[in-house]
Amino acid sequence: MRSIPRTMQAVRLHGPGVAGLRYETIDVPSLPPGAALVEVHAAALTRDELEWPLDRLPAITSYELSGVVAAVADDVDSVSVGAEVYALTPFDRDGVAAEYAVVPASALAPMPAVIGHVESAAIPLPALSAWQGLFTHGRLEAGERVLIHGAAGGVGQFATQLARGRGAHVVATASPSAFEAARGFGADEVIDGRGPLDDAIGSVDLVYDTVGGELLERAPALLAKRDGRLVTIAEEPPGEGTFFIVEPSREQLVELARIVDAGELRVAIDSTFPLADAVAAFERSLASGKRGKVVFRVADD
Repeated sequence: MRSIPRTMQAVRLHGPGVAGLRYETIDVPSLPPGAALVEVHAAALTRDELEWPLDRLPAITSYELSGVVAAVADDVDSVSVGAEVYALTPFDRDGVAAEYAVVPASALAPMPAVIGHVESAAIPLPALSAWQGLFTHGRLEAGERVLIHGAAGGVGQFATQLARGRGAHVVATASPSAFEAARGFGADEVIDGRGPLDDAIGSVDLVYDTVGGELLERAPALLAKRDGRLVTIAEEPPGEGTFFIVEPSREQLVELARIVDAGELRVAIDSTFPLADAVAAFERSLASGKRGKVVFRVADD
């Protein structure tokens, strides 16, 4: 076991919105069965996450981390002290924007070897959302046509790369200013989703929607008549379709790390902030025009 201090710095939400954020000194959490205590090196922000814990305040923010295991519970043998790990943590408990975080050992995976902690922390939520949407719920196979709404966004850029890597033909919607970015992520075709889609796209085997609204409403008409699938992370879809909330998965993170290490998956970072600048970090996460994740840099790599 590493030497662990009694207190730590953390970002906690005490009330709704950015105004409710506090950078403060709190006790290092105790270690329950089945868990590991991780010395956090980086923690990533999600745009709407300040709305999630409002029924259990105060709450530590952020649910994606990369760091080094500092201690493990007596019943844990899946991860060792000193291991460099990354994870998506459960949403029903404190997050990881702190110097130390308690994480279920079953959620921790070895971080990619070819990138640092900041980039590793930016992977779990959007990449797992992409993986589960395309492959778990969408059952995407090589040679199929997939339409990805919001292909240059946080989840969309991972979905575009993963679908292309699986051998699918990727049709992407994006704003005109993001066309080049979507092509760079591997889209075979890129169109402006605000215009007519039927003639421009034709039928597709899978629509993976990250946007919602009108694009989602128009999606069923674009599906192939036989075994066409609609999957969304935005809102309940019209008619038949699947809306899902991403779940932690060690096994999928292991595979994602392999793909990153093989040079087949790129991670985009918009900006980094220290924990003490939490308000500025969340204001940036809520801003438009980002081309990657906003990340807390908690410790130097």
